Amino acid sequence: MGTQGTGNQGVGGSADGVGDDAVVSATGRSRGDWFALLDAAGATGWKHQAIANWLVTEQGVDPWWAQGVTVGYEQARGIRLPGQRQDGTFEVSVTRTIPGEVEPALRALAEVVTAQTGVQPLALNLAAKYPTARFPLEGGEYLLASASPRSGGKTSIGLVRGRMPNGDDLAGAKATLRGWLDTVTVEPVG
Repeated sequence: MGTQGTGNQGVGGSADGVGDDAVVSATGRSRGDWFALLDAAGATGWKHQAIANWLVTEQGVDPWWAQGVTVGYEQARGIRLPGQRQDGTFEVSVTRTIPGEVEPALRALAEVVTAQTGVQPLALNLAAKYPTARFPLEGGEYLLASASPRSGGKTSIGLVRGRMPNGDDLAGAKATLRGWLDTVTVEPVG
């Protein structure tokens, strides 16, 4: 698949955030060992799902960890770039924990997104266990706002910008979303 642009500097790969010790503990092998095993099996010519399935069915890897190893392998072998999804589009995401309850936090985040984009949410799902608001953007892209409870009266809020056609400015897109999260505030209850 080759490389596309250099604008994704500052956007981490699959291995960022999950240490190799955790991979070894969960799967019994390091990333390097998995990658060597996949190379020996000819996996550079396989589709994403075939790699993940092989790890699960042939090697007994938990499905969640198999996905992580698969994405890491694809990135390490140049099959997939950081931020790239299986369908070839790109995605960035950011999160932040703020004081406040879930529903008001999501409403506040949705207001920020609407103010910044001029787009009303296509769907605002406040009744779900993890409430979300989805915003359609031009060209089939979307923004997904989410909120989930944390302890101590706090809420984790997040934004995902998905179906981006290329990875030319992933770091810039991520910085923009982070800036939007930084403006979200929720009035204290009581």
